Amino acid sequence: MSEKVLMQQAEAAEQPTKQRVVVIVVLLVTLLVAYLDRVNVSVLVADETFLTEMGIKGNAVAMGSLMSLFLATYAIANSILGPLGDWWGPRRVMALAIVFWGLSCIYGGLVSTFAGMIAARCILGLGEGMHWPMQMKFVRNWFPPNERARANSTWLLGLAAGPAIAMPLFVWIVGNWGWRSSFFALAAIGIIPLILIWFFTTDYPRESKRINRLELEYIENGLKAETLAQQKTEPTTTWEASKGFLFNLDYWLCVIFYICSSAAWWGLMTWIPSYLKEAMGFSWKSMGFWANAPYAAAVIALVVVGYLTDKVERKATFGILHMLGGAAGIYFAAHATDQIEAALWLVVAVSALVVGLPGHWSMIQKVVPEKALATGSGLESGLGSAGGAITPVVVGYFIDATNSYVGGLMCLVIFCLVGALAMITLWFRKV
Repeated sequence: MSEKVLMQQAEAAEQPTKQRVVVIVVLLVTLLVAYLDRVNVSVLVADETFLTEMGIKGNAVAMGSLMSLFLATYAIANSILGPLGDWWGPRRVMALAIVFWGLSCIYGGLVSTFAGMIAARCILGLGEGMHWPMQMKFVRNWFPPNERARANSTWLLGLAAGPAIAMPLFVWIVGNWGWRSSFFALAAIGIIPLILIWFFTTDYPRESKRINRLELEYIENGLKAETLAQQKTEPTTTWEASKGFLFNLDYWLCVIFYICSSAAWWGLMTWIPSYLKEAMGFSWKSMGFWANAPYAAAVIALVVVGYLTDKVERKATFGILHMLGGAAGIYFAAHATDQIEAALWLVVAVSALVVGLPGHWSMIQKVVPEKALATGSGLESGLGSAGGAITPVVVGYFIDATNSYVGGLMCLVIFCLVGALAMITLWFRKV
């Protein structure tokens, strides 16, 4: 048998690799760890020892500021540092971001003052603010358009899986070894995504040594049609690309949706443990379980919706369900009189507040040109985080002012309804 025939048979038997699956799993693990870092203070504000040592016991505004100031720094870093991904590539920038996470966790475990804890949270916000836009860049570079909603829903699992793991994990760590141990555990866990990002990803498929010809051709052929469709109008510089999305109404409707969604999400994430323990009378142990339940349900919701979103042309459909479901869940949880009833409505609220995200990020990856994707997604993420930054403190203010959680939670309902209007508009614009 000739060498040529042998080569043809070998090529026919060759199967495409699945390196893009490896990349998306790495992004999932990275986001999961990021959310572990973010939400440990949600458990700590229900821990009396932590509150006493920080001097903020009974001060709901100060408790909320631990999340708000993190998100404010995160928002600024998103907006200012997002373009680094367009200049240096997502792999390098994400690795640098993870180093900042580790430093913030080590410092957070050592501080003895509230001001020191705020500084630790701001360092974390700086690092994580560099991270989020890189997720967008990786997906845009590695996945053709017909796979992006599922790819987005996969890495977004970390958004729900992180808190689902964090709530019972930190309740256990803090209950057995004290609040400082939670920070040191996070610093150690942060080594995992750093190794994965550096050794198992590349900025572009063609740079990877683990991808074979068949998978590379599949990815690049899938992207080619998108490139050809945009070729006549595709800007040649990042600045020209930025001008294109900055004057795009669909982009700004997505931004409004994301601001409102972030406000509701972070308002709930900050206050669910405290609400269950203080307002609804759950024990420390049962609080850990029921604070975990909404995020476990959200993981399931993301898996289902990621598959369905790729099959629905108008991605805004899921954005509408996202916001109206969140509004209903928060409203009825705030007015519940029974412990289990309140907890179950929170399950509805949190799981609803993820169903529009895969479609939303697919819309952003479509609306914003590739040359400015890290910039555009970073700006949107920064603005969304700014919306999220105000809500923990706003909810805390209304808790202090009314001596009740109802007023603060109703602010989140209003955000959900505004976000629903933005998505309804996008639906009519056939986005």
